[in-house]
Amino acid sequence: MRLLSKRQVKEMVLYSPQHIARLEKAGQFPKRVQLGSNRVGWVEREVLDWLEVRLARREEPN
Repeated sequence: MRLLSKRQVKEMVLYSPQHIARLEKAGQFPKRVQLGSNRVGWVEREVLDWLEVRLARREEPN
């Protein structure tokens, strides 16, 4: 298992940290893992799965 930093997640999904936090709070993005008092990470597989769902949606007819 690999954990991603806030910067890595931001680069991967192309959203601002604020928008990622909003999506997370709304239950629309994988939840962060609290690693320490000032450190968080995201499970890479969960973020990749989230991206794969969005990629699959672009193939669906509107």
